[in-house]
Amino acid sequence: MKPAEDYILKQPEPFKSILLHLQILIESRFPEVDLQFKWKIPFYYLNDKPFCYLNPSKKKGYVDVAFWVSAHLTKYNELLISENRKVVKSLRYFNLEDIDSKVLLSVLDEAHQLKDNGFYKRK
Repeated sequence: MKPAEDYILKQPEPFKSILLHLQILIESRFPEVDLQFKWKIPFYYLNDKPFCYLNPSKKKGYVDVAFWVSAHLTKYNELLISENRKVVKSLRYFNLEDIDSKVLLSVLDEAHQLKDNGFYKRK
């Protein structure tokens, strides 16, 4: 078992259920992703480049799906969280029912299209 999968399975509820559901959605949409364990969180890579990561915050009670190409995203910006961050944006889930698959998959699709743009938006 990969360290990231082990990490997900060891999370308390509701984090484990949220993370497992997100894992299924991401890996079903992009079977070529590589789930790694970087910076102590599950991190998805595409073609050896960062794609998105799953960041549970037990203190605050949510799981973020954060996107590496956040600076370039245009879809559902009103739902993307960027508070106290300079670049990274994420979709935030407090429970399993919060996950809107249509929104998540749409943002993932856009991030996939933009995957070669890099982390920062260059002027």
